[in-house]
Amino acid sequence: MIKVLINGALGRMGSEVVKKVTAEKDLTVAAAVDIKAGTLTVDDNTYQVTTDLAAAIKEAQPDVVVDFTRPDAVMNNLRIVLGMGVHAVVGTTGFTQTDLQEVDRLARENNTAVLIAPNFALGAVVMMKLACEAAKYFPHAEIIEKHHDKKLDAPSGTAIITAQKISEVREKMQQGNPDEKETMAGARGADYEGMKIHSVRLPGYVASQEVIFGGQGEILRICTEPINRECYMPGVALGCRKIMGRSGLVYGLDQLL
Repeated sequence: MIKVLINGALGRMGSEVVKKVTAEKDLTVAAAVDIKAGTLTVDDNTYQVTTDLAAAIKEAQPDVVVDFTRPDAVMNNLRIVLGMGVHAVVGTTGFTQTDLQEVDRLARENNTAVLIAPNFALGAVVMMKLACEAAKYFPHAEIIEKHHDKKLDAPSGTAIITAQKISEVREKMQQGNPDEKETMAGARGADYEGMKIHSVRLPGYVASQEVIFGGQGEILRICTEPINRECYMPGVALGCRKIMGRSGLVYGLDQLL
């Protein structure tokens, strides 16, 4: 039985994690933490949600902490979790390369491991794999990611890792007209090695992404369209199980599949 502490348990994703862990035979909710205290009821189980992460870890002795909090809080959370020798599965985004290097160092120093997955949906993992295959033949690509209007970071972690993976199979190139000029700043989106990334933030979206490839006389689109947050839960459960035998930083759910 793997004991799981959910950090951010009262949030949209955190509450889904509590439901998933409760339903799994080999996982159990060890504790629930959030920025505010409260209670969370799942089926016939009522969980007390506390606010002190370190105290909750010390009392509950979890095997793994699942973190779905905020970009401005996640690094301090991981310093606590990893510093106490506990594994972590993280769906919070907004990490810099410096952050990832620090996380890897902390995990190795404390003989533990952390999975940081910009997207836990299996469809998103397959989308990235297909996009990398397509980029070998269609190097001209742009990414459009669409999220709910409560998301704090842009572009999304999924869009960034997609661009990074595509860049590994194609040469850096400048797309569009070399003389193009933005008459309104930001109109062409963010730039990653010549690849443009566009972020949409509107109510109603969950976390959609489309990679558009342009070729001579044709367009290829590869997209993922989550219907609700339940689609992330199999990946979270997989992460809790698989991270136990790892060391250091594991970046991306595809590394565990």
